[in-house]
Amino acid sequence: MTRARQDRLLALLTRDGEWATAATLADALGVTPRSIRSYVTAVNARVAPSVAIESGPQGYRAGQGAAAALRASGPDAGTPRDRLHTLVRALLDAPDGIDTFEFADRLHVSPATLDADLARVRGLLGGTELTLERSASRARLRGTEMAQRRLLSRLAHDEMDAGSFDIVALRRTLGEGSVGAAAFGPFKSDLVAELGALGYFVNEFGIADVVMHIAIAADRVSQDRGLEGAPTEARAAQQEVAAIIGRLAEKHLGVELGSGDLQHLATLVLTRVVAPGAETPADHARSRLDPEVEAAVRDVVGTASAEFLVDIAHEDFILRLALHVQNLQHRAREQAWSRNPLTRSLKTTYPMIFEVAVFIASRLQERLGIPLPDDEIAYIAMHVGGRLERSRRADQLLTATIVCPGYYDLHELLRSSVDRSLGQAIEVVGVETRVDPDWDSIDTDLVLTTIDPAEASDRIVKVQPFLTDADIERVQAAAGRIRRSRRLARLRTELERYFAPSAFVRGLDARVPDAASGEEGVIRLLGASLIEQGVIDEDYVERTIERERLSSTAFTDALAVPHALGMTATRTSIAIGIADPSIPWGEGRVQVVALVAFSETDREAFQTVFEQFVEVFSERDSVQRIVRRATDFTGFLDELVAVIDG
Repeated sequence: MTRARQDRLLALLTRDGEWATAATLADALGVTPRSIRSYVTAVNARVAPSVAIESGPQGYRAGQGAAAALRASGPDAGTPRDRLHTLVRALLDAPDGIDTFEFADRLHVSPATLDADLARVRGLLGGTELTLERSASRARLRGTEMAQRRLLSRLAHDEMDAGSFDIVALRRTLGEGSVGAAAFGPFKSDLVAELGALGYFVNEFGIADVVMHIAIAADRVSQDRGLEGAPTEARAAQQEVAAIIGRLAEKHLGVELGSGDLQHLATLVLTRVVAPGAETPADHARSRLDPEVEAAVRDVVGTASAEFLVDIAHEDFILRLALHVQNLQHRAREQAWSRNPLTRSLKTTYPMIFEVAVFIASRLQERLGIPLPDDEIAYIAMHVGGRLERSRRADQLLTATIVCPGYYDLHELLRSSVDRSLGQAIEVVGVETRVDPDWDSIDTDLVLTTIDPAEASDRIVKVQPFLTDADIERVQAAAGRIRRSRRLARLRTELERYFAPSAFVRGLDARVPDAASGEEGVIRLLGASLIEQGVIDEDYVERTIERERLSSTAFTDALAVPHALGMTATRTSIAIGIADPSIPWGEGRVQVVALVAFSETDREAFQTVFEQFVEVFSERDSVQRIVRRATDFTGFLDELVAVIDG
């Protein structure tokens, strides 16, 4: 456990890239600040004389040796996690099983310790269609070759950080001398190039994962553990991709894959990492679709668009998402889910988009029976985000007036430079060429002036007649401040309406001490206060728990926002719970839980409250200020407003 927490500490600091205090990190990991200091010492010892974690007056941050430490954060010989992985690999490589006494000697542990490790192996096998058999001193795995490969894939993913693929992790899983791991890079490059030549868009987030399956297949085939060939008629595209994989496997790996492996791997490629090129006509795309899938996606997208007031019901979006969902069906049948290294950042940075994706996933699960893990929901979120980005660009423009006293066409040159360099962020709607403009009459969001204004203002930016890079950065910074100020001002107005003193609980860590009840216990505790107010009923609480099971609502390292799908509250209200120290939530820990109940009449407020509330609690310093000082409801609201006001 200690080693896992050290790795988690390193991953947190590497991901954020900022200074963090020992207290903040301790809350995130659920340990004491003293433990954080010991973890830092241990992590730095791995890469000495490099420094993986720097320390200073502001706390800790990732150092130059962080990347090397992360690569080395896989198992070492003494950890239970390493023994578990080593044991599983040995069982997978030995059809006749292993002698447990000999293996205990090999690992330099007692037979009792190895017995405990075997019990953990049984826990790892849940849902894999594999079983662990024990007869006297021999232990062996029973199950299909496909199930054993899935277990190998799970081991490799278990040794990765944040879901990203790592060649070192593959070598640890398959062994340094494995056939598949040796030529991973060149194989991947050639495969991407050949798929691109066929007119496919390649999903780079998924290609490494699929090539990992190819590497596993090559390694297993080299041990005479190939898949049986299935006598099915392959589609032309499948035959084409299978031929590429077979040729590249011989070229780079020196392995001849059989028909069973080629058919399986070609299906993985076609359902996980490629999409039709941009030039593919809509009619052709539709011809590849199952009408049931297209109808389900069309209905669900229409419902989501109305439920969240988002502009996503476009034909091109529906067709691309339907093709993606159809591929999801294939992956679900194979239990071959796609990893997405952007899952956490998407959830933290774009909670509203992720929420729309969860809604779509939930409805598709009901219609088509597809279970969707977080990584797959994140891919749907990427589709949704892409569509909304096209729709929302115009809404994000700020208006601007240029003040530039006339001298030949100097003001026109400046306007042209602003449009060219800042056109995606601001729209110039007026130009003042007088040397003494009426500053009070200028009511645009920004004023870009080449002369000194009558008085300073956050919305007025001094620029040079010939726009410089420094000018552009200052304008962009001012635009960012204005957008943030407006977002948070709307949030403050909304939140003051929705909070109630009776729906505030401090000390969640003490009020819900039973770790087994976890998120459900907290949701029921906070939900009870809203039920007493007549805002929600027991059914809303149950649906909130169901929503939590779909995908964790821990949108930041400190905040969870449990809620039900569907805006059925009698009025919008928020129950707040504070935990100090932090409590487990999903795969992480949180200190603030906001149970949100939205009413039908507040659909437009949903996006403001949801996204901006998460934004406030994504800043470590703000979280710590609120948590430490919010001893009661009045203190919480005062601190929250103070943070919002900056």
